[in-house]
Amino acid sequence: MPGEPSDDLATGTVNSIFRKVAASPVKMTPADLERYLHTHIPLSSAMRTSVVAVSDQSVTLAAPLGPNINHRDTVFGGSASALALLSAWSLLHIRLLRQPTACRLVVQRNTMEYLAPITSDFTACSSLPEPQDWERQVRMLARRGAARFKVAVEICAAGAVAGRFSGEFVALAAEKC
Repeated sequence: MPGEPSDDLATGTVNSIFRKVAASPVKMTPADLERYLHTHIPLSSAMRTSVVAVSDQSVTLAAPLGPNINHRDTVFGGSASALALLSAWSLLHIRLLRQPTACRLVVQRNTMEYLAPITSDFTACSSLPEPQDWERQVRMLARRGAARFKVAVEICAAGAVAGRFSGEFVALAAEKC
């Protein structure tokens, strides 16, 4: 169906699919995003990452304790950080696919604050801390070929916030790469 993500996501042609319909509302389903992550970012598969929810405002990913456990029977800090980074990157990725400027998205810097040990399955929910800044950055990407985006993520487990991630990403127009 035109405008809908398809199995082409796994082959890497997602950018061309979405760019052709950028003027119309396009939704990436959780299954589409999960397939894309597992195909293009193998760590997400090794962590057994699943996509819980996808919207323009947030992306929620989940991971089980088992493949992410450390020697203290809690989640390895690197796994919590990786899930947060994947959630943040995914939010920007799905939003930028709708823009007319093809780009590459890379993390520039991030911080992770660990608030409590995680002893169960866990989630990472991303959001834009400054949503009003989005349009200005998109215009900058179109005009200058580069823009910076900030994303915040909460790591939750057992109904409580167990960590917070803050990241800055840079989008570079394809012709600049």
